[in-house]
Amino acid sequence: MLDFSILTDNMDLFVEGFKITIIASLIALVCSFLLGTLIAVMRIAPFKPLNWIGTAYVEFIRNIPVLVIVFFTYLAGSYGGMTAGIIGLTVYTAAFIAEAIRAGILSVPKGQMEAARSSGLTYGQAMRTVILPQAIKIVIPPLGNQFINLVKNSSLLAVVAGGDLMYQGDLIAAKTFSTFDTYIFVGLFYLILTIPLSFGVVFLEKRLARSN
Repeated sequence: MLDFSILTDNMDLFVEGFKITIIASLIALVCSFLLGTLIAVMRIAPFKPLNWIGTAYVEFIRNIPVLVIVFFTYLAGSYGGMTAGIIGLTVYTAAFIAEAIRAGILSVPKGQMEAARSSGLTYGQAMRTVILPQAIKIVIPPLGNQFINLVKNSSLLAVVAGGDLMYQGDLIAAKTFSTFDTYIFVGLFYLILTIPLSFGVVFLEKRLARSN
């Protein structure tokens, strides 16, 4: 039977880790979305060097374990654990978001770009004002799944003392010697975040399916 005193006696640590997990996930989501969008546009731009850079980024990053990237950002800079973890998550998640957005851009009919260019817009203006809004709408469900993965991956901040939920769980387990119960509660806190997100993604998928 679960020892609920582990939860009640250490609620401040659980709450602190919970807040840092949310903050780190949100910052990494926004930054990885911006970086992923840039990489996606580079991959399909009509300039070969940009294609090569974008492709190299995606293929290089997504074939490296996220743990290695988090360690590298922590050891390569003089950041704190939380900042290094956010940078690592951003770099890693951006590669997957780039692929999702690239797929969305490619699903927009080519005539949209041609019509925008013929009306006098530059390539960048056409991409920003015509193509990307449609592409992002298409890929909202996969982006939601990436956010759920990002929340779960944020547990890796613990390995660089990022102060997140898993890190606080490690401290509590070391203090109380009640490892099993502690990580049960840590898992429940993660479910508080991920289950509503999962329902939100399903809701968006159904709503977009109806609108189409």
